[in-house]
Amino acid sequence: MQVPLWFALLVVGWLGIKLIRPPWWLVAVLLLGGYLLADSLLAPAIDTAVK
Repeated sequence: MQVPLWFALLVVGWLGIKLIRPPWWLVAVLLLGGYLLADSLLAPAIDTAVK
C-alpha cells in the first residue's frame, strides 16, 4: 500500500498531538526549527545522516 508522505506526516502529527499532548510552543519551535534547518548549510549533513 502506498501512502503519500504528506498524509502519513499529517496522521502521525495528529496522533502525536492527541496522545502525547505537547505544549503548543514546543510544536511551533519544532516546526520552525525544522523549516529553518532544511534551508541552512547543515541541510546536506542532515540529509546524509537521515539516509
